[in-house]
Amino acid sequence: MAPLLTLLLVTLLARGVGALGVGYVATWPDAVAVGLAAMFLLTASAHWTQPRRDGLIAIVPPSLPRPDLLVTATGVLEVAGAVGLLVPATRVAAAVCLAALLLVMFPANVRAARGVTHPAAPRTPLLPRALMQVLFVAAAGLVALA
Repeated sequence: MAPLLTLLLVTLLARGVGALGVGYVATWPDAVAVGLAAMFLLTASAHWTQPRRDGLIAIVPPSLPRPDLLVTATGVLEVAGAVGLLVPATRVAAAVCLAALLLVMFPANVRAARGVTHPAAPRTPLLPRALMQVLFVAAAGLVALA
């Protein structure tokens, strides 16, 4: 729920700043890009902090090798994507790549929703989790198509 709140609150704050005349966030897509960047920086932080890191490792599908390395790599990609969203020249590419990353990581979210037995694993039920993912992908799509 924290990523969703971060996306919404930072987007609204950025749009408010844009309404005051700051051109960097003058449009909704610009403000959404800033909100997404904040959200991805928040979610990336879980990739390196305990106990959340262990929880993320636990939800990686067992068919994938080196879940620890995958969690680290996806964290790095989230940070790179967040930075890319903040640079107008790379914003569209970053939004497209982050949308793809969300889709690739969705099986881990399904696994988490099914109740991985790790105390630090995310526990959001599948329907709310899927709806949030749809919103996050749609937000990235808005930024990419602007």
